[in-house]
Amino acid sequence: MSEHKLWDIAASLRDDYRTIDLTHAFHSGQPTFSGFPDEEREQLYSIEKDGFNVDRYSIVGQWGTHIDAPGHFAAGERLLDAIGPEEFILPLVVLDASEDAAQNPDFVAGVDLIERHEEKYGQIPPRSFVALRTDWSKRWESGDMYNPDLEGTFHSPGWGVPALEFLVERRAVTAIGHETTDTDPGRSVQAGKLPAETYIHPLHRPLADRAAHEACRGARHRGAHQRHRPEAEGRLRLPRPRLRRRPARGVAPAPLAPRRGKGPSGSRG
Repeated sequence: MSEHKLWDIAASLRDDYRTIDLTHAFHSGQPTFSGFPDEEREQLYSIEKDGFNVDRYSIVGQWGTHIDAPGHFAAGERLLDAIGPEEFILPLVVLDASEDAAQNPDFVAGVDLIERHEEKYGQIPPRSFVALRTDWSKRWESGDMYNPDLEGTFHSPGWGVPALEFLVERRAVTAIGHETTDTDPGRSVQAGKLPAETYIHPLHRPLADRAAHEACRGARHRGAHQRHRPEAEGRLRLPRPRLRRRPARGVAPAPLAPRRGKGPSGSRG
């Protein structure tokens, strides 16, 4: 033990836990929203010519694994620079829907998935980060994130609004996340409808998009949000998503060996 508690915490995280990277390195040509331009890179200096290397990148804010601030969909709400780093230190709870998504690519996460999780691990704690596991991130290298059929219809899983309402209003969670390129299922996105996305953003919660899981943060006043949602959806103009590859970076600590007790609600971090 040292004289500094934070040093001890850092040492424990480094020595007693395995760090899991929940993100993907971004690159040109990765999957992205259809209205966004591809990234641009320009090498300004090179080691061979100048003795050091410097690249210039041009990318949109919602590129690769990222966090959508509340202001992404709600005018006047906080942007990323107004969200302190202490707000991102959260218990991680993983809702495992990997088998559901494997059997049904149009799977929509509902309250039954949450109840199934809580029966096994206990109630989800308040102020937690709830990530939806679908194993969809395994498709990133192939670029098959929307999983279109022969007629071009998208088939990818996503969050359902009742599940998000339950997590926000009944469990007071701080953040949600997912592996897919969108919060909503692919068929809904293809139809230009984003009910889950437009539900969660006006709640003052940021949303970390396209990680190996994704995060989101918000307020808890259902009535105020319901007044906003139809209006917000009516303003959406969604181009057809491009079928391209995707990636970007974030971490989560996981125990190296069994420790006393379990993490909150079966979480690993």
